[in-house]
Amino acid sequence: MSDFKGQIKQGIPSELPTNKPLNPDFSHAPKRKDILSDEEKKLALKNALRYFDKKHHAALLPEFRDELEKYGRIYMYRFRPDYEMYARHIDEYPGKSKQARSIMLMIQNNLDPAVAQHPEELITYGGNGAVFQNWAQYLLTMQYLSEMTDEQTLVMYSGHPMGLFPSHKEAPRVVVTNGMMIPNYSKPDDWEKFNALGVTQYGQMTAGSYMYIGPQGIVHGTTITVMNAARKLGTEGIKLFVTAGLGGMSGAQPKAGNIAGVISVTAEVNPKATYKRHEQGWVDEVITDLDELCERVRKAKASNEVVSIAYDGNIVDVWKKFYEEDIHVDLGSDQTSLHNPWAGGYYPVGLSYEESNEMMANNPDLFKKKVQESLREHAKYINLNTARGTYFFDYGNAFLLEASRAGADVMAEDGIRFKYPSYVQDILGPMCFDYGFGPFRWVCTSGKPEDLKKSDDIACDILLKIQATAPTEIQQQMTDNVQWIRGAQENKLVVGSQARILYADAEGRAKIAEAFNKAIASGEISAPIVLGRDHHDVSGTDSPYRETSNIYDGSSFTADMAIQNVIGDSFRGATWVSIHNGGGVGWGEVINGGFGMTLDGSPEAERRLKSMLFWDVNNGIARRSWARNEEALFAIKREMARTPNLKVTLPNIVDEKLLK
Repeated sequence: MSDFKGQIKQGIPSELPTNKPLNPDFSHAPKRKDILSDEEKKLALKNALRYFDKKHHAALLPEFRDELEKYGRIYMYRFRPDYEMYARHIDEYPGKSKQARSIMLMIQNNLDPAVAQHPEELITYGGNGAVFQNWAQYLLTMQYLSEMTDEQTLVMYSGHPMGLFPSHKEAPRVVVTNGMMIPNYSKPDDWEKFNALGVTQYGQMTAGSYMYIGPQGIVHGTTITVMNAARKLGTEGIKLFVTAGLGGMSGAQPKAGNIAGVISVTAEVNPKATYKRHEQGWVDEVITDLDELCERVRKAKASNEVVSIAYDGNIVDVWKKFYEEDIHVDLGSDQTSLHNPWAGGYYPVGLSYEESNEMMANNPDLFKKKVQESLREHAKYINLNTARGTYFFDYGNAFLLEASRAGADVMAEDGIRFKYPSYVQDILGPMCFDYGFGPFRWVCTSGKPEDLKKSDDIACDILLKIQATAPTEIQQQMTDNVQWIRGAQENKLVVGSQARILYADAEGRAKIAEAFNKAIASGEISAPIVLGRDHHDVSGTDSPYRETSNIYDGSSFTADMAIQNVIGDSFRGATWVSIHNGGGVGWGEVINGGFGMTLDGSPEAERRLKSMLFWDVNNGIARRSWARNEEALFAIKREMARTPNLKVTLPNIVDEKLLK
């Protein structure tokens, strides 16, 4: 342990560590596009070398040049730490600040090989969702956190630790920005260029904000979505759900399918991702042959068997085969990383995984053409299946957006809207976000399962008490969450840290957090708890094709809500805050913000949680109510009745007959 603490405290070593080969058991990021000019490559090398003493430049220059040529990025592989990467007990981290130690724990959890998609490239999920751009940034950040006091703030510029600045105890310990570009420089190739230069990164949502908790983070939201999609079709019979993606967040789909009680078929082209999820118990079976897949699905349908099946291959082939074999698909979606279509987020049909990786690096124009051909074919077979009664919804991964840009038949007759709804439009928006329900999460910094079990019991007890007096409008949400938290232990959702997620509103979040803080103070829970949420929430994200797709007053393309959210969280008590360009629907398509809050059992933590969690939710409800969303109007009026100091501007509703 002392050696681990010593390595953290030393930061970037004064002498060059031994170079190490890449771990062949890990999934590695594909080679990025060769987009820099010769002069820009020199600039990228200068930018990388500035982290190191001049005496090492001659040795590191050819090494970094080779990385840039071979991978399209400078990852500084030599500086990967020797210690194992995982979330340790909070007391195992060096440091003067308990809050800073909790952040170190969360960073290591994001990079745990059991959690991260491409751990040696510091990518947590989504193909390019990075915690840092390179290993020097990681080492320097951890060193700063080990030195920090509670009267300093660490400033993070897209993975780069700009430094420790004097602040005060009430300020956030860390402020994170990722990919905040001048608006005219926020196209996909801009990310390729400026990321290759080493001056920005794609933080996704919870990757660059140190709040990813493995696929569990989206299992609950996916469970709610699939459960309610199935309810829309009626309750009789087991439903067949067809989708794609098993890397990172999309890996939650088969587990959610099991909990929601459906047959799920999830296609994935990367065998390492497929078998990783199978080994972790997140998917029941892996099938590599389409005929065998059809036979297995027919058997499951005939016996009403709930089962999750991974197909090791391309999703387009599955849609086509099921159509030709007349296998009825009840529910359909897609969760490939189409926010990143040209750099490993989507793999075209007809090419192997290896062929695709080679083509995207060496012939990007042809690869883009193949992706767009595949999207047109993909949409064609979805359309043929929906003509037979399949309910298809866009899962916020930019599938319909990129398919439309490829010329696929996905537009409605008016040529403006998509012919299929976003899941936020149909399900999560009106059912959850407008009422204030979203993905509240916590991490037990002791790493002890018994602390997580205790927190589950506390959360369940709080939810049941709230449900007893909750209005009828939110009884279904309360029932689903109680069912979820009661089954959380048996469903074995933990990957990496001892973490949990549930959908809660402002009242639920504050009451659960307050109960946690009291349990920590009494010793009932043995160590601090870190609170957070997915950015995919009520208030944190402005995204016209996902989180705010059910905002119909024309403001869905504005980003005031996300910016206000992070500013407000900062001075209301968050331990750290983050604001990103990018996220699940693509660079330049969304602005999203998040937070982390460390509960240590103190009165100060209780005061902060009440102030910050209230704002973090109600900021979004207020904006949604101003957009005339009925559910949000109900929620904000209810909140104003409970909170005398809250006064929100409400819209006057115009008579549609008058407009005509």
